[in-house]
Amino acid sequence: MQIGYKLAAEAFGPAELVRQAVLAEQAGFDFVEISDHYHPWLNNQGHSPFAWTVLGSIAAKTSRIGLATGVTCPTVRYHPAIVAQAAATLALVSDGRFVLGIGSGERLNEHVVGLGFPDTVSTRHEMLREALEIIRLLWRGGYQSYDGKHLRLKDARVFDLPEELPLIAVAASGPASTRIAAELGDALFATEDKPEIVQQYRDAGGSGPLYVEVPMAWAPDEHTAAKAALETSRWAVTGWKVMSELPNPVNFDAATTTVREEDILEKFACGTDPARYVQVAQQFVDAGFDRLVMQNAGPDPDGFIDFYQRELASRIPRLKPAGAGA
Repeated sequence: MQIGYKLAAEAFGPAELVRQAVLAEQAGFDFVEISDHYHPWLNNQGHSPFAWTVLGSIAAKTSRIGLATGVTCPTVRYHPAIVAQAAATLALVSDGRFVLGIGSGERLNEHVVGLGFPDTVSTRHEMLREALEIIRLLWRGGYQSYDGKHLRLKDARVFDLPEELPLIAVAASGPASTRIAAELGDALFATEDKPEIVQQYRDAGGSGPLYVEVPMAWAPDEHTAAKAALETSRWAVTGWKVMSELPNPVNFDAATTTVREEDILEKFACGTDPARYVQVAQQFVDAGFDRLVMQNAGPDPDGFIDFYQRELASRIPRLKPAGAGA
């Protein structure tokens, strides 16, 4: 079991994210994971810096903690050749601490370059498969070309490659994407506590680590925590079909007007009761995940990191699936 800390790039500026990553290393987290967005989910989150620059700065200011994108879409806003180059460089400057999280993307971030975003999930999966094939091809070394249905590569070479290539964790939520993760990735990335996602990945031949984000919101009391999560993170209860389709923060604001504090409390661990945090984390462990990312939507990141170090660091990493032996 490894425990990560989510760097909320939609809620904080770049220097603050670097500061939090340094604190996370000091607190004993195994890795940090950062979202790779162009827009925040909601306007009142107020931020969305370039994730790769932030990760490079974190690599320079830390020595032990792992780094990961959660996740990068390599099909529209970025060409996969650029992602292959960026990931290889980050692996080098971090001394092998980087994991490349890859996914099929959201319209929120990909439409901005004016090339459109595929309307069908099947097309997005076709593009994701081609992108992963291109990244793998470039990581073999030498000049490479690729002529796919959606994506192309012409006489490209990544000159600086690490001896040990980054792990690729592929985001998945159903049979088609878990198959891609098993066939072309090294690990699985998810956001839901559904055991069928893990089972589908294993059934498709996937044998790598299993990453998942665990919703939490720390504040001195439960109401304050839930209120903060409602204000900035209510999009998280809409489900992936909504999250992947809407184009701008204003649309997410409109789509989440009916989300209530009770909905947040049902999904998130809120407040200061360690038992509730362990209970929520246990659901993801029971689903089969072994790389838990603590995703704090509360108003005080320092308070959360301190709370984790004092109350959770001795409990959550020791969790085992229900029914597992000691």
